[in-house]
Amino acid sequence: MPVPAATRRYLRKMLRGTLGLAIGSATAFAEFFYVLFGGIALAIPSLRRPVFAGARVLSEVERRRLERYLGAENATDYTGRRAMTYLVPRCVVGLLGAGIFALILWGALSGAIIVVQLFHGESPGGGAPSSWYDFITIGLFGALLLFLALQGLVGIATLERRLARHFFGPSEKEQLRRRVSELATSRAEVVEAVNGERRRIERDLHDGVQQRLVALGMLLGRARRTSDPDHSSELLRQAHEESQRALEDLREVSWRVYPIALDSDGLHPALEALAERSGIPVHLRVDLPERPPAAIETVVYFVASEAVTNTIKHAAATRIDIEAERDGDRVRVRITDDGAGGARESGGGLSGLARRVAAADGEFTVTSPPGGPTVVTAVLPCE
Repeated sequence: MPVPAATRRYLRKMLRGTLGLAIGSATAFAEFFYVLFGGIALAIPSLRRPVFAGARVLSEVERRRLERYLGAENATDYTGRRAMTYLVPRCVVGLLGAGIFALILWGALSGAIIVVQLFHGESPGGGAPSSWYDFITIGLFGALLLFLALQGLVGIATLERRLARHFFGPSEKEQLRRRVSELATSRAEVVEAVNGERRRIERDLHDGVQQRLVALGMLLGRARRTSDPDHSSELLRQAHEESQRALEDLREVSWRVYPIALDSDGLHPALEALAERSGIPVHLRVDLPERPPAAIETVVYFVASEAVTNTIKHAAATRIDIEAERDGDRVRVRITDDGAGGARESGGGLSGLARRVAAADGEFTVTSPPGGPTVVTAVLPCE
């Protein structure tokens, strides 16, 4: 039975984090001696600058380790003095991690020896014959020790991240720089999303409504030129049907531009209308005690609308589930289908949604393993 992709990603993340902690345990010994002798050297004024410079080198190694293996991204604009201050608690935490790894290794070797003794009919430690309850006792005790060891590693990882965030957390200047960068990126994404919407509307009008109107004009022209009343009546009937189809296309385009129900009635009726117009059964669940801001309602609606459109066009699905709910100060919308999967966030329609959500300071994710299901999720701030 194949291992699910989500499980594989989780295991890789755990293994990467454990490797990062093991590396940190090894570097803690060098940092301990550096702090010990560097602290003494700080008493000499002429040595302070090189000591702080060396502390920054070691701290930068730790910062990059945490970023690569533990996903803790921190700022780089910290001083050598702050780096030296960071190394003091950091080496203590690293040595604690080394102690936990040593206990895990010792426990694994001891467990292997005990298991061999039990299978040879000896009780743990040798001597007396083993009893049936020895297997249960050793199994439960080993599971308890393994749980404590894993909890210890999780605690060390948490301390590592908190120390780095405290000492390497972004300064006001770095925070302003990041915010300016985010705003510039969001502005570019908004412009691109708007341009993409305009191109799509123009394409829908040109390929749909315009072609219908051209056909309608041709039918009316033929009806005017014919002298046969029966033929003229048939052409007028066809023209009437074509005008109805043109109205349906125009109504569809107008809904994709902006549904009037979103302004007048709110998100829930707009999503109900979206579900009714879908060619695939849509199961809708909306749990919003209060109406979100209009801008957030618009983003939520278009995320759902574009996801449903992509599913109908590409996924060969038989069912779509739309869930919109309030999660504290955020609104979460999740669209799930049972289609073929393989959707990518970098795809045409989904990339536009990602830009639209990012422009609203939201989070956008797509999970779509081959064979499905596809889950599109957007989380948007509501305050």
